[in-house]
Parts: sequence; C-alpha cells; structure tokens
Amino acid sequence: MDAKEIKRLLEAMVGSDATELQLETSDYKLAIKRGAQQVIMAQPLPVATPTLAAATSVPAPANAPATAAEAPPPAPATSHLVAVTAPIVGTFYASPSPETPAYVKVGDRVTPGTVLCIIEAMKLMNEIEAEVAGVIKEILVRNEEPVEYGQVLFRIEPA
Repeated sequence: MDAKEIKRLLEAMVGSDATELQLETSDYKLAIKRGAQQVIMAQPLPVATPTLAAATSVPAPANAPATAAEAPPPAPATSHLVAVTAPIVGTFYASPSPETPAYVKVGDRVTPGTVLCIIEAMKLMNEIEAEVAGVIKEILVRNEEPVEYGQVLFRIEPA
C-alpha cells in the first residue's frame, strides 16, 4: 500500500461517518481511528489556578462577600458564537502562500463558502470554509501550527 492509497482511505473517512478502519493483509496491518474523543475548549484556563490546599480549604459562609482573589474571572460571552473546528489533523495555514495575506482576520465579514484557512494533511491542502454568514470574532490558531481533529480554529458571530 502506498501513500496515495492511504490518502484515499483518509479522505473517504473524512467524507463519511466512519470512525475506525482496519485493514490486514499478509504483508501489513493498518488501523485508523478518528474522532474517538472530541475535546472542545470553551475558553483558555485562567492564569492563576487554585492549589490543592486552597481547593480543600473550608468555604466562606454563604452570606460572606467573595474577595477579588476568590471570585473567578468573568467568562467571555462566547455562547452565541459559532465555532469552526478542524475536520482533520494537520498543519494550519492562514494564507495560500507565505507571500500572500491571510484569508481572513478578526473583524472580517464572511459568508457560507468563504475560505477561512488551509489545513495540510499528508501533503494534501484542504480548504476550510465558513458554514455561516457573520463576522470573525476570534482566530485561535497561529500560522503553521499543528491542529487536532475537533480543535476550535475560529469563532464567528452569526449575522
């Protein structure tokens, strides 16, 4: 089995609901799994995390006001934003080549079908397109950074 045949198998898996493929011959054994666990991070972890001692300490009475150090930071209001996730594992590219500007930047208006980025997987360039009309509010990946299946790449505010 050569690289082209493996690429075809991977493309077929991406285009279907299949999550696992096993192929065995007298010469080799191939097992491909995808989407076994999808982790979507809603927001970055806060910089200051409580220690074990602080986490196990006695809580303040319910009527006592919380101090600034105890109060968690307000969560960003991202519930109305549409997350664009990576459909495959690969390398994120913000533009078609190093000499050209990025496909989109924060504040850009997009429509369904607008190319947002490219993810390279096994030397195959996959254009990732917007599925909703709206405004790019967040770009969560840097150029040439590796991405995982299901990783949030962009957040779009629907129009």
